[in-house]
Amino acid sequence: MAAPPRPTDAAETLTVLCRALRAEVEDLADVLTARIVEREDVYAELGVPVDDDLRPTCRASLDRLLTLLAGDLPPGVDAAARTVDTGRRRARQGVPLEVVLRAYRQCGRLVWERMRDVSRARFDGGHDAALLVAADDVWGMLDASSDRLVDAYRQEEARLRGNELGRRWAVLEGLLAGRGHDPVVARDAARLLDVPQDAELICVVAPTDEVDDPLPAPAEALAAVAPSYWHARSAEIVGVIVPGDDAAAALPRVVEGLTRHTAGPIGVSPPVRGPGRLDVAHRWARLAVGTLPAGSTGVVTLDERLPEALLAGTPDLVPRLRRVALRDLLDLPDRDRDTLLVTLRAVLDADGSPSRAAAVLYCHRNTVMYRLGRIESLTGRRLADARDRLLLGLALLAPADHSSNHQFGGREPSP
Repeated sequence: MAAPPRPTDAAETLTVLCRALRAEVEDLADVLTARIVEREDVYAELGVPVDDDLRPTCRASLDRLLTLLAGDLPPGVDAAARTVDTGRRRARQGVPLEVVLRAYRQCGRLVWERMRDVSRARFDGGHDAALLVAADDVWGMLDASSDRLVDAYRQEEARLRGNELGRRWAVLEGLLAGRGHDPVVARDAARLLDVPQDAELICVVAPTDEVDDPLPAPAEALAAVAPSYWHARSAEIVGVIVPGDDAAAALPRVVEGLTRHTAGPIGVSPPVRGPGRLDVAHRWARLAVGTLPAGSTGVVTLDERLPEALLAGTPDLVPRLRRVALRDLLDLPDRDRDTLLVTLRAVLDADGSPSRAAAVLYCHRNTVMYRLGRIESLTGRRLADARDRLLLGLALLAPADHSSNHQFGGREPSP
């Protein structure tokens, strides 16, 4: 960064004053470091060493600035190299950009103050006028250098963010694959996700096979509820929610927050303890969302869909379950079969009461009784038997055509 053209007297003034100040650079570094430490607590909070980092950086910045303003920088030397290095290092340390810029401005302000002091103390104010002429150039040079610092900081910040996202992606993939059962992997995952090793976690699964963006801005949707991490896979979006000490109490609020933003089917797991069990939570969330009919939109938890989830977890048994439970009823003509199935569902929903089922079906109680007799004859099941009622209820929950992408069918996101 070459200095812009200046009047000869202004250039000579800067050369004289800055060369004089370079002889005092150690004292200047002490003053600048003290000012920064006094005004900014963040360096101490982040553990940035004062003697081994902050002060050497202040000294190097002062020396480079004075050398540049004096016109003594050798040809071919990048004037902003140290500024760029500082910006990158502070980004890696996590020092906020505005704090870094304030420190840099303190450096420029200190040099300007001391140039005026030297002009008056050593030269009886003889350089004051020329110093005012050079002011715009000096501050313009500082602004250009600040721009380089900002660019370097943001580039390093973006690189670090990309690295962190890459590490988080790899860790989450490992946890979903079950590698979190290794205590070392679980411990490293907890550190990366910044959660306690025994933290309760909730997993969310949003398949993308039917809707490209089933859950827009999920982190923002849950910002008031709990921190969350989101991971896009080939056929699903996976969320890891960190609800805090009382995960069970937070679960309804998680569902409420997701419901307000959902644009597709969403499954939510019960809480699990520790990153090492995230694969279990993931499987539960997938089972929950797999119970929703194709094309539906909504948020379901595993606990509210447990019977359907049990069927979804054993899809090869579903056709057998329907055949064993319903037997010859399945072979009736469609209209007759559907009438009996609707009647069976109404009676089961009415706790076995024909009268209540008749009111729902808008028919006479005797009609319901006649249909129940046919159902029991065709299936060999008795509604008075608790086990038969359970089997018939599960058969009604199971999809009639398991090959279709309806309830439980076809929704198996690939890793």
